[in-house]
Amino acid sequence: MNATVGQRRRHDRRWRIAGGLTLVFAGLLYRWNGGGWLTFALLLLFPDLGALGYLVGARAGALGYNALHNYPLPLALLAAGMLTGGPPIAALAAIWLAHIGLDRLLGYGLKVVGPPYADSTAARPAP
Repeated sequence: MNATVGQRRRHDRRWRIAGGLTLVFAGLLYRWNGGGWLTFALLLLFPDLGALGYLVGARAGALGYNALHNYPLPLALLAAGMLTGGPPIAALAAIWLAHIGLDRLLGYGLKVVGPPYADSTAARPAP
């Protein structure tokens, strides 16, 4: 079953709203953990280093990118930081979550195996 254009646009809008909310929440969480904004700005794009896997190949690039653009790892790091009383750990997790939220807000999704920077949110041809 193929999604209609209207369904796709609603999904895309929800995806972006969820990303924006994640970005705002993570920014507030970062500040609550005592992080400085210069550090936040310097580390915000760090998760994109996962795309360096594309230098090895499309599969390695997609796997590396997706590993750093999913919620489970930064949420686990956040939980570890909060449970152990480690604000720097929680602050790094918040930056990571903010990055993922920013990507979603801008419309970027997880990568699929294919050409570099192929995106799971890209339009799919009709069968």
